[in-house]
Amino acid sequence: MTSILLDLAKARRAGKTYGITSVCSAHPTVLRAALRRAAATGRPVLIEATCNQVNQFGGYTGMTPEDFVSFVGEIAGEEGVSRDNIIFGGDHLGPNPWKKEPADTALAKAEAMVEAYVRAGFTKIHLDASMGCAGEPVALADDVVAHRAARLALAAERVSKEIAGAPLVYILGTEVPVPGGADHVLDHVEPTAPAAARSTIEVHRKVFAEAGLDEAFSRVIAFVVQPGVEFGSENVVAYEPELSQSLTALLDEEPQFVFEAHSTDYQSLVALASLVEEGFPILKVGPGLTFAYREAIYGLDMIASEMVAGYGNRPLMQCLEKVMLAEPADWQGHYHGDEASLRLQRHYSYSDRIRYYWARPDVTAAVARLFEALRNVSIPETLLHQYVPLVLPAATLPLSAEEIVIAAVDVVLADYDAAVMPSGV
Repeated sequence: MTSILLDLAKARRAGKTYGITSVCSAHPTVLRAALRRAAATGRPVLIEATCNQVNQFGGYTGMTPEDFVSFVGEIAGEEGVSRDNIIFGGDHLGPNPWKKEPADTALAKAEAMVEAYVRAGFTKIHLDASMGCAGEPVALADDVVAHRAARLALAAERVSKEIAGAPLVYILGTEVPVPGGADHVLDHVEPTAPAAARSTIEVHRKVFAEAGLDEAFSRVIAFVVQPGVEFGSENVVAYEPELSQSLTALLDEEPQFVFEAHSTDYQSLVALASLVEEGFPILKVGPGLTFAYREAIYGLDMIASEMVAGYGNRPLMQCLEKVMLAEPADWQGHYHGDEASLRLQRHYSYSDRIRYYWARPDVTAAVARLFEALRNVSIPETLLHQYVPLVLPAATLPLSAEEIVIAAVDVVLADYDAAVMPSGV
């Protein structure tokens, strides 16, 4: 199954470029939408978990890597998707969850995390040791990052051999965009300088060779660089291909690799297709999918308020506001401004920090109450047009409330599918 990843660079050189969407989410509705689309198209689906989200201690989802694979597998079984058609990826695997601890302690935990991911069946491994730990600079030198990545790769290779697993493919790089988007307004993002990308590749090649990892390095498929895309709390920086032409020209000198594009959320279909064509065929998306989920479910909250006697005035939104104010750690520090601005950002920000709250017990109960309120309720097309308009062109009505939310997420996935549409895969 990893052949679709190993062949990305070869296909680009042959003029038969294709890509793959990396679905970075643990939200069950997002996963169901992605797996349902995979069942319909018959194409492989790449699902990734991040180091903060899923790790050996449970992460913020409470899931270990093994738990996450089982969780996705259960939904896949319900949607008729074979486990063989799912590629599991580990994103930002490194010391980030423990970066406030001394480097040795954080890296030991990162090693254990990488081992747990590989043992669970993850085969696409993004090694990210670019962040400083306690007492270190925020950004580390390329050679330090490369040595730490090699240490993590050694752990991954050791476990892969032990379990006789499928060959691992690696993503490397030191210029890694902030996970989850920036926390301030952006009007421009400078693409990675070609010289910096070239140096990163050369340093990793040298360090991996010194560590006896030549064969593993042959399975490095991509480096993470900044193509000039990003989103902040309130705006999106659109991809401009002409700004990254000198960067993507480097791929002609390094035919083994492509680039992986992070933070592609909220880009247009034209921009996504350009990214794939120019040399960024791995498109990572996460907050953009849960943003679509929130849009749809808030629309249904308003529809139920309009249609269902006794439901109340947007009780789901009010529940989330109450929970976010009571437990502010997942949004505080990411949003800025006066109280009115903070309230809007809590619910409607592109950064989508609200995604951390959907699994809270009070919120899951409020979502269940919403779906129950709308069960067997025929929602007029005019109300859908008012509150959830994006699903109308793509959906066959009538839809249940649950199907409306899945359809809203699928509208986003459809653009990614169109952008990465494989040729001959």
